[in-house]
Formats: sequence, C-alpha cells, structure tokens
Amino acid sequence: MENETLTKVIPRKILLNPGPATTSQEVKLSQVVTDICPREQEFGDLLDDIRQGCVDVVNGKNNYEAILLGGSGTGAMEACLTSCTKESEEIVIIDNGAYGKRMTQICEAFKIPFSTVKFTWGDSIDLGKVREHLKNRNAKALAFIHHETTVGILNPVKELKSLADEFKMITILDAMSSYAGIELDVEDTPVDFIISSSNKCIQGMAGIGIVIAKTSELKKIASYKVKSYYFNLYNNFLNQKEKKQFLFTPPVQTVYALKAAIDEFRSEGITGRSKRYSDLYEQMHDGMLKLGFKALIEKSKHSKILTAFVEPTDSQYHFDKMHDFLYERGITIYPGKGAKEKTFRVSNIGTLNSKDIGFFLSTVEEYIKINKLQLQQC
Repeated sequence: MENETLTKVIPRKILLNPGPATTSQEVKLSQVVTDICPREQEFGDLLDDIRQGCVDVVNGKNNYEAILLGGSGTGAMEACLTSCTKESEEIVIIDNGAYGKRMTQICEAFKIPFSTVKFTWGDSIDLGKVREHLKNRNAKALAFIHHETTVGILNPVKELKSLADEFKMITILDAMSSYAGIELDVEDTPVDFIISSSNKCIQGMAGIGIVIAKTSELKKIASYKVKSYYFNLYNNFLNQKEKKQFLFTPPVQTVYALKAAIDEFRSEGITGRSKRYSDLYEQMHDGMLKLGFKALIEKSKHSKILTAFVEPTDSQYHFDKMHDFLYERGITIYPGKGAKEKTFRVSNIGTLNSKDIGFFLSTVEEYIKINKLQLQQC
C-alpha cells in the first residue's frame, strides 16, 4: 500500500533525453533523510564510500581519485580545463559536436590557450588530421568527448589516448554520457582525467559533477596558479581526501541519491548495464526504422546510448507538436543541436525497460497515424 501511494505521489516518467535520466523509486526516496550537517563524520564516511564507488566504475583501484563538485557536469568540465594546465600551456580540443565546442567556450572565457581540431557534427574523427595538428603544436593536453550526444557517435578513446602519449600530452576525457553506461577501463586505457555527472548513466539525481583523476597528475597540478576559486580541482580534492568534506556546501540530498545509484550500479555491474542499454537501443532503433524514420549516422558508428534521427520532410511534421504529444503521455524526447542535418534525438539510458521502449514506439506510431504523416526516409 505504501509503495502504491508513493507511485501516485511520484509518477514515473519515461525520459528519452540524454540526462537527467529516469531514476528508480529507491534513488528518489533515498533523498528523504534526516537533516545533517555535511561536516559530520557520518557524512564524511558517506562521501568516502561514494568517491571509492565512482573510481570503481572505471576500475581505477589505487591509481585514481574521484572528486565531487556541487553543480552540473559542465562545472566538472570547467574544473578540469581551468586546473589541469599551467597558464602558458595549450590545450588541444577535438570538436565534433556541441560538447567539444563547449570546451572551447570555457577556454575562451578563462583565456586559457587552446587550439581546435574541428570535424563536421555527425562525421567520425579523422585520426590522421588530429596527428597532423599535433605535429605543429607544443601542447600540454588533449581534450575530447567519449560519447558525443549531439549526434550519438562514439569517439575512439584508445586511439586518441595513444596519440596523446605519442606527443607526451595528458588526456582530458568528457565521459559525461558514457560513464557507467559504456565500459571504460583505465587499466586498459589510462586517460588522466575523466569528467561526468550524477544524472546520466550512473542513474542518480542532477546536481553533482564528477571528476576521476590519475593521482600522479593531481599531485602535479597542486602548484599551478589557481584560475577558478570554486572549481579549483586540487583544492576540492585535498579537502575531500584529508578532511572527508566537500570544500563548499554540497547538495546534501543529491549526495544520498548518488550513493543509492552507485549501490544499484554495483548490483547490475557494467556488463549488465551496458547490455541492457544495448538491448533497449536495438529495440528502439529497429522500431523507429520500421516506422519510417532515418538515423543520421550509419549504425556501425552508433553509441547505443543515444540516436539522432533525421527530421521528416512531411509538411505536417513539427518536432514541438510530436514532443508535446509524447510529453502528455509521460514520454520526453529531445531536439537536435547543430548536426549536419536537422535531427531530433532519442536516448535509452536510465532505469528503462523493454516495456518503456515498446510504449514509446506505439505512441509515436499513434502520432504518425493521427497526423497522417508520410515517412519515406528509410
């Protein structure tokens, strides 16, 4: 009876946007806790457990540390870009989507030296072009995205890490929408800094940026001139490591939710979670193609986390109307963002199941029939 009441109070939504993702009732309810000062030992022990859990997701063992920051994933990105190089050192940024571009905007705002290797949003990264660019630079860091949610493409992390090693550069990896959803093992691919957040594939609530850093690199940045006060990575790390406290007041309830989400991840494991996501992707992708939609990029390049679909040319089609039709029925989809063709996006992360995807597909089919759309894109 209690669970039925809570379900009515907290109705379940099917979020097919790339985060925040659909969460379990357990994660939601974990936020209902006794008020506590985050300087207490009890909360410090909780922080320790979460930090270790974050490192365990990427098999970091004793060579990596996790730093938690109150704010969105972009805050974690800002922390890395403003903390990981000296004032005169250049960062090379690979831009093949909106989030590579966001890195350049942060560097511009803080006047951090950078250069960009640009690719059309929707095209794969040309490693030869990256190598040629690096030959002409004397840069400190290579920054790039793992899963570029602008188009749903996976970038070649291992190959880019090898290029960075070739040119003696550190690596800053934005794994915002792949962390805990796509396997990334730092024993196999030892990138230096990993950026994510609490509200995507880890399936927690929004409000915490996550940085996982190689301990040896963290020690190096201790002497660098501070470019950001709140997001100074080393100062936040030191406080969490030595005092078991956030440097500044954390989003307390969101921290408890992240603990619950990590516990769920430990139960499912990266193999189980990535397989569940992959199965949901196949169901969603195949179903959308049968309805007449066309994916922006070829299937072999899909991340199986998010798919960008080309917008139909039928004059009766309007994304906002389709979005609202779905939203009224408890489903959220996402508009496109600057890809080489006009798109909308459908993600399949969070605590979703096959029934959810089936309901989404049948609702889209209903929308098509009601509006008499002619889809001839496949």
